[in-house]
Amino acid sequence: MAMIAAAVAVALLSALAVLQICVAAGAPWGRLVWGGAHRVLPARLRIGSAVSVLLYAAFAWLLLARAGVLPGSDLPLVTAATWVLFAYFTVGILMNLVSRSVPERLAMTPVCVVLAAATLLVALD
Repeated sequence: MAMIAAAVAVALLSALAVLQICVAAGAPWGRLVWGGAHRVLPARLRIGSAVSVLLYAAFAWLLLARAGVLPGSDLPLVTAATWVLFAYFTVGILMNLVSRSVPERLAMTPVCVVLAAATLLVALD
């Protein structure tokens, strides 16, 4: 079950990475990210989007390691970091629920719910 949950999470993280790459490149989808205040992101948020792609890659690596797809599933650091990631996605649910941007709230809240649930399943395995 953990491998399936990790695969779902990695697929969502990959989709989010594509979105962040697009908005970093100037795509007019800024209402979906960073609080939704900008249709096209200003330079500082474009940098943030680029950095978030690196974080998504680290999250994916962590989940795949914890699920046993990559080495390190039994390392205490990997186990603890998976729980921290679950907490992060849970906070993300709340943050997206209160977003002033309706598109962000409608699109990203369910994404965070699925990411939190998948991360929980990986963490519990």
